[in-house]
Amino acid sequence: MPTIDALSDRLSTYLSTEQIQLVRRAYFYAEQAHTGQRRRSGEPYIIHPLAVANILADMRLDHQSLMAAMLHDVIEDTGIPKIALAEQFGDVVTELVDGVSKLTHIKFESKEEQQAENFQKMVLAMAKDIRVMLVKLADRLHNLRTLGALRPDKRRRIGRETLDIYAPVAHRLGLNSVRVEMEELCFDAMYPMRSGLIRKAVTNARGNRKELVDKIAKSLRTRLKEENLPSRVLGREKHMFSIYTKMKVQRKSLNDILDVYGFRIVVESVDMCYRVLGAVHNLYKPIPGRFKDYIAIPKTNGYQSLHTTLIGISGVPIEIQIRTEEMDAMAKHGIASHWLYKSESSSDSFGDAATNTSGSQRAQQWVQNLLELQQSAGSPIEFIEHVKVDLFPDEIYVFSPKGRIFELPKGSTTVDFAYAIHTDVGNSCIACRIDRQLAPLSTKLQNGQTIQIVTAPGAQPNPAWLGFVVTGKARSNIRHFLKSQRRSESVSLGERLLQKALGSLGKSLDDIEQESIDRVLAETGFEILEDITEDIGLGNRMASLVARRLLVAKDTDIDLEEMNDDAPLAIKGTEGLVVNFAKCCSPIPGDPILGNASSGRGIVIHTETCKNVQDVRGNPEKCVILSWDKDIDSEFSVDLRLYLENRKGIVAELAAAVTQADANIEGISVEDRDAQLSVTQIQLSVQGRKHLARVIRRLRNIRGINKIVRIKN
Repeated sequence: MPTIDALSDRLSTYLSTEQIQLVRRAYFYAEQAHTGQRRRSGEPYIIHPLAVANILADMRLDHQSLMAAMLHDVIEDTGIPKIALAEQFGDVVTELVDGVSKLTHIKFESKEEQQAENFQKMVLAMAKDIRVMLVKLADRLHNLRTLGALRPDKRRRIGRETLDIYAPVAHRLGLNSVRVEMEELCFDAMYPMRSGLIRKAVTNARGNRKELVDKIAKSLRTRLKEENLPSRVLGREKHMFSIYTKMKVQRKSLNDILDVYGFRIVVESVDMCYRVLGAVHNLYKPIPGRFKDYIAIPKTNGYQSLHTTLIGISGVPIEIQIRTEEMDAMAKHGIASHWLYKSESSSDSFGDAATNTSGSQRAQQWVQNLLELQQSAGSPIEFIEHVKVDLFPDEIYVFSPKGRIFELPKGSTTVDFAYAIHTDVGNSCIACRIDRQLAPLSTKLQNGQTIQIVTAPGAQPNPAWLGFVVTGKARSNIRHFLKSQRRSESVSLGERLLQKALGSLGKSLDDIEQESIDRVLAETGFEILEDITEDIGLGNRMASLVARRLLVAKDTDIDLEEMNDDAPLAIKGTEGLVVNFAKCCSPIPGDPILGNASSGRGIVIHTETCKNVQDVRGNPEKCVILSWDKDIDSEFSVDLRLYLENRKGIVAELAAAVTQADANIEGISVEDRDAQLSVTQIQLSVQGRKHLARVIRRLRNIRGINKIVRIKN
């Protein structure tokens, strides 16, 4: 069982006596606060904070982090207020403790919402001081070590949450040893039988492999000694969870994965890394395309190493990592390996502690990106979805025209790249060049490509981009823009509908006194009139009912029952996201139309004869009388089915006829009926029924077209 005295002895190797005394004081305070509390295992509760502090001591973290580890459950579990803690231990330690503490006083609708809210709170605290996350990761690691006392379903839930969030966060911060242990413990908790079988198989294989491993290691050491390259050659053990993941993702058998032998070579300098690489390539033949230089271009978490795969003795693959001692420390402990211990007077924030370390800079940059995501996300659950996307990157590296390197997740598109440069660049991009060649915005990027983004003032994100973007930043910014656009369009439409409803009573919004508006706002729970008009525009609230409520007190002489709501609302076709044209009947200007007020979507426009509006026709709450505006210059989609003869060149004639009629073909599909007759379906963009009639007349002049039908429901 760990004790405070044993911890103090460990800390004496890198902390001053005064700092150790502060850590001991925090321990005794926590011990007193947790008196009488026990863990599920039956142990005194103080064992847990002490164990968390020991994990942080392994990372050689400063005394404030260790004090926060001792006190991290005091606010949450003992009822001691935050202000009392601040009086005892200062603001810095208290903020660390508060950042790790869960939101216990708020009622949440679901467990998922609670997790999302807690994570969001922690991210905001982490932005001020990244040690918050280090304490939390140590806390989670010890909880995983003691999962055995919990119910199986709870073990699985904690394991899943850790694999989704905390293990990837540890990876992103470069805490490899923490990540690996978390994954192994989660694997045991979630899949005990699978874990046991793989562990048994690896143990058995280890005995058979030992002779060959020793032989390869000896040959590597001999060659490096001959080349006068002092180094440490270490065998690399494969972890159970990584084996399981490879088997699952790559669909490989256990034997295939275990047949690969891994070694790590640790040297003194960067120059020596490349010299060792040359020596091992001279000893065994390298496999083309399997060399990666993470020294020149480090990973997003600061990891640096040379990776190469060779064909060794008896044709077995050998994976080799070559790195310096400093890189090896970084690979194990991430940003914690770069910790610069400061004096009491200057230890206010992490930001000053690690100014010149690439690992720390990358960590801070990532936290800033999280803050941007949090600001543009609509809810904590949406935020955590964006974060999850960014936590599983298999990186690619691309260049700007000026040679700046950008790290992006595998599968990223040019739109992701545009948002990685800046949000404004992403919002206004219209085209791109990849290696000086024009390419679609949906093109997936490859390693080493040079990307140039073409922007235009007034350009806007396309909702279709959400179908292919990969990064959380791109996705959240597109959604944020569309939400803002949707709100302004909803407000505009809602105002038109309300004005129409008031107009049927001989009134307008300008005639309504503020007192009546305030009363309706109080009834509905909204703060401003725009919120009500937005709700109307989205189809969640009827304009006629709002109009009645606005007039009910002021104009008691008006007969609200005889309200004439038959005056049509003019449709221009440019209303945006809250006015949608039904795909079942594809209405175009000139068609008699009806609107269906759909909750959350606004108004869906159908033709009067469409089968899908027969149910709402008699419902005044759902049915909106519409007409086309006189001045329409937009284009609308319409589908035609053509029955034509199978002859050479007829499709080309068809396309030429459509072009001559100033229309555009958006899509075409051909379905063969038999040897002589085929059915062709084309999607046209036209300005209205008159324009469509002109297109059809031209098509009828083509020899071989027997029949033309407009497709409607």
